[in-house]
Amino acid sequence: MPTKILVVDDDAAIRRLLRNTLVRADYAVVEAEDAKSALRQAAVEYPSAILLDLGLPDRDGLSLIPLLRAEGDAVILVVSAREAVDEKVAALDLGADDFVTKPFDTDELLARLRVALRHQGLSETIPKVVSRGDLTIDLDRRTVRRAGEELHLTRKEHEVLGTLARHIGRVVTHDRLLSLCWGAGEDGRVEYLRIVIRNLRQKLEAPGPVGSVIANELGVGYRLRGDA
Repeated sequence: MPTKILVVDDDAAIRRLLRNTLVRADYAVVEAEDAKSALRQAAVEYPSAILLDLGLPDRDGLSLIPLLRAEGDAVILVVSAREAVDEKVAALDLGADDFVTKPFDTDELLARLRVALRHQGLSETIPKVVSRGDLTIDLDRRTVRRAGEELHLTRKEHEVLGTLARHIGRVVTHDRLLSLCWGAGEDGRVEYLRIVIRNLRQKLEAPGPVGSVIANELGVGYRLRGDA
């Protein structure tokens, strides 16, 4: 059975574009044009992923995210024209797995969807070892190797990298990283996080013109790239 995707958007042209893109990629597609039908389809069709627009005619899409999350464990990928950083942060904090801004590149959207679905498949049993290219991160033993050579990381670097590795390919917001790795009361102290990320990049990335292992979602958070 093909993986089922629920597309929620009030724009028929966008729904058609997404449907054609997803069908060509061998997904099964169901559609909803408003929040009410989205909730109904989510309850009846049990999709593996939901592509959600925020500008729905009967309800703001942000308020729909917790309701869809309560319906099951489907991946929620927000696909919206809203570009404000606070909107992206709010969507992720409410339970969305990722955020793609319209207009979007269909290949990038499919890649983000594949990563999120892959993470969903691993979420029931979080992997003890995460690999990306020549990097191997052992979450239990707290060891990191690049091309077989063990790297020395500080305790805080291990905590931040471990959190990103558990969500590989997905954005983890600044506030969530600070809360998980520094504890309550550290919200807003993003400079701590920036220092740790800078040090991690220096240690993890091999010399040469290779893309950054840790991607920066400007003003939102960081992701450990899952596309190597």
